[in-house]
Amino acid sequence: MSDIDHYPADALATYERFEFDDGRWTRPVYRKGSGPAVIIIHEIPGLHPLVIRFADRIVAAGMTVYMPSLFGEAGREVSKNYAIGTILKTLCIRREFTAWATDRSSPIVDWLRALAKQAHKDCGGRGVGAVGMCFTGNFAMAMMTEPAVVAPVMSQPSMPMPLGEARKASMGLSADEITIARRRFEDEGLSALCLRFKGDPVVPDARIETFRRTFGDAMEIVDLDDADGRMALGRQHPHSVLTINLRDDDPEGPTKKTEERVIAFFKERTAG
Repeated sequence: MSDIDHYPADALATYERFEFDDGRWTRPVYRKGSGPAVIIIHEIPGLHPLVIRFADRIVAAGMTVYMPSLFGEAGREVSKNYAIGTILKTLCIRREFTAWATDRSSPIVDWLRALAKQAHKDCGGRGVGAVGMCFTGNFAMAMMTEPAVVAPVMSQPSMPMPLGEARKASMGLSADEITIARRRFEDEGLSALCLRFKGDPVVPDARIETFRRTFGDAMEIVDLDDADGRMALGRQHPHSVLTINLRDDDPEGPTKKTEERVIAFFKERTAG
């Protein structure tokens, strides 16, 4: 078994690229498919081919994918050095991202909310699904202040950086974002998914317990054993549930079943 799965380097060629401007920031977005919209917010180091593979599976299930490129190089394959370089640039330089704050989400979430509103207008349905991964994991929950977002998924939510007890337990959400999400869960019958590998040190137990305590039964936690994932890039623990560490060679395995659960969740929640 190879260290990492590969997907065609030109996978983005089948996507329509456009620039989305919310009045503050302009970022490229890649769109493909038909049916209700799902916004896929890529992980470190960027919009790499295995994120695109997951997006293609959302499209095949009858939905429209919107993939913004927020950092890194769209379409570039993952490598350890590429990931390290992106982390340094994003955490230390980019002001639209917050890596350390315990009581607020990143400013770029405002842009994502505007994109969700436009995607719902374009695609219809009950609303929009959103998945954040790793550095962007909690973005999907923060986006729920936009009424169009009805199906948030957090895959290995890693921010704020888990240094110190307060950050380990933090969800990286503001008080208003938490209040609105809880109210919408109750009033609209919504729910959310949170995915991680149990041994992943950047998604600590304390953070998962905060999600459980704060959102109760509305937050479905998928805790995977480390042995369930594909080991890659020299990490001691698997990390990326839906991409790098997904065992695509094991169709009945826990990571593939988790991928299927996420796709079904989006389909169920976004359909009109």
